[in-house]
Amino acid sequence: MDSAKVQQILEQELNLEELHVKGEGSHYEVIAVDACFDGMSRVKKQQMIYAPLMEYIKRNDIHAVSIKAFTPDEWARDKKLMSL
Repeated sequence: MDSAKVQQILEQELNLEELHVKGEGSHYEVIAVDACFDGMSRVKKQQMIYAPLMEYIKRNDIHAVSIKAFTPDEWARDKKLMSL
């Protein structure tokens, strides 16, 4: 499985404003941005992203997923901090 396939799965299942997936082999990093994350706990955000991937995790097609979920405001702030 490659990062494009992981991105495709998440795009089909979740209607997010922005989605970035990178990685190789069976380890991936997901950055998800959407207003729906506002007020959600970190655990709830991760559960939402993990849900469409569980079948692939159980089959060991995906071994590890690092998830960062942001609201659009949080993402804008984070991007500014990264560019400093």
